[in-house]
Amino acid sequence: MKTNFTYPAMMLLGILCIFSSCKKDAKSTSTTTSTTTSSGTISIASLASSSGSTDSIYLVNCFSKHSKKDSVAASALPAAVTTYLTTNYSGYTFEKAFKITDSLSVVTNYIVVIKYNSNLVGLKFTATGTFVSVLEQMAGVDMKGKGPGWHEGGLFSDRDGKHKDTIALSAIPSVVKTFFTTTYPTDTLLHAAITSDSTYILISKNVVLYATDISATGVLIKRIQAEQHGGKHTAVAAANLPAAIATYLTASYPGYVIDKAFSISTGSTVTGYDVFITANNTHYVLQFDANGAFVKVKPIC
Repeated sequence: MKTNFTYPAMMLLGILCIFSSCKKDAKSTSTTTSTTTSSGTISIASLASSSGSTDSIYLVNCFSKHSKKDSVAASALPAAVTTYLTTNYSGYTFEKAFKITDSLSVVTNYIVVIKYNSNLVGLKFTATGTFVSVLEQMAGVDMKGKGPGWHEGGLFSDRDGKHKDTIALSAIPSVVKTFFTTTYPTDTLLHAAITSDSTYILISKNVVLYATDISATGVLIKRIQAEQHGGKHTAVAAANLPAAIATYLTASYPGYVIDKAFSISTGSTVTGYDVFITANNTHYVLQFDANGAFVKVKPIC
């Protein structure tokens, strides 16, 4: 998902929320503003790309045009929100949060923006703090469709499904591969990808599946165990996954791209699925049961 846009989170002074229906197509000097128009959009930051041109970045589908947004402190969020973030985004930094109310001033949702592994992640929760979705991020020019400044594949160049980040195992830099094979000699490499900040995510198997994030200089950044129990792992095309998986991903990770998927089986019986995706600039592995029901998510980087 390499792109001409740099995405250093420390440069982002705000995030934009807009009610919009959008396709999968989809840093900064800024003056923070807060304007609501009759169309129900809320602008809270102006951003500049690394090339010097100015644009805006948006979180889409935050709320309806008849809703109202108010800033809230982290301490004002439902306890369930904090529990979800601590469990699923260990080490995150709180950035911003908003309470969404309807025309009767009833709280309908919370929007929370966090920094995770130097990337900004926007999440939507119900009024009681139940996770709803990771909000899709788009640049303003991409929301308008093709035209001057439009980015093929969206802000992160990954919305067109062309897997620009995937690399052949033979193309892994020697320093990265040497570190991996020396440190994890019993792992079998299955898939490799390069992130927007030029680190390498290697998916491997050692009884169970692992995802290992290694810098371009061969330094370990993070390694996660994708599942608790092993089995036979078979690569599965996205089109051959249970329909329930696509339904869940579309609802919970709008604009997602599947990087790799595996079925897990014991004998001839499929017991579950591990699906590796990218949503915006963050990589995840999600576990599903044999019927495609969601079990668990783990952010990779």
